[in-house]
Amino acid sequence: MLSIENITKIYHQGMITEMKLFDRFSLTVGDGQFVSVVGSNGSGKTSLLNIICGSIPIESGDVKLDGRSIARIKDYKRYATMGRVYQNPALGTCPNMTMLENMSLADNKGKPFGLSRGVNKKKIDVYREQLAALGLGLEDKLHVKMGNLSGGQRQAVALLMATMTPLRFLILDEHTAALDPKTAEIIMELTDKVVREKGLTAIMVTHNLRYAVEYGNRLLMLNRGKIVMDLEGEEKQKASIDSIMEVFNRISIE
Repeated sequence: MLSIENITKIYHQGMITEMKLFDRFSLTVGDGQFVSVVGSNGSGKTSLLNIICGSIPIESGDVKLDGRSIARIKDYKRYATMGRVYQNPALGTCPNMTMLENMSLADNKGKPFGLSRGVNKKKIDVYREQLAALGLGLEDKLHVKMGNLSGGQRQAVALLMATMTPLRFLILDEHTAALDPKTAEIIMELTDKVVREKGLTAIMVTHNLRYAVEYGNRLLMLNRGKIVMDLEGEEKQKASIDSIMEVFNRISIE
């Protein structure tokens, strides 16, 4: 279980542009939940993900994993149990390295590299099978540089790479926003498949209200660092795009 307890986050502290985004903000995410997070720009969506991952500090409060504080643990150490897929398909992968080299790096996350070869040729067939499961024909492009793939292909590989090692949490930071509608649908279907098959706890920030309604088992709406909507279970199943949009428009006007 992930617990965010009474955190306070202040940007530009002590300056004329000082802004307190979170003020004693709390949130608990249970194991196995797939949480969609929506809200307008500046509502705190991405900041929330960065705080969970340890990318930005907090002024006070705590972040706990199974009751153990991780607030002072560096981000790269948190990624031992977390995978993250970013909005920009270019992030999370190395464009000048081949897909095989990228997957080898991801497969060795958290392990000592030493001076051995970076690519284990015995794993090539395994990687090819994993790519074939995506259904995008990528299994025959292992030796193609990542930078030469389309945005959707790179995002699919980034999703696979983020979940290659044993994980508990998958963090999705608007990971379909930079894709065309057809490719975004494919990536969302792959995301749902990966989360269910691996039994992950997932937190997805999205501007697409339909994805927030159709995917996952919990929906949060943030506004100025506060939770203004929290639906799960039967409430989440009954939610509609229109009902979510009504609340979204109302708080935007306010």
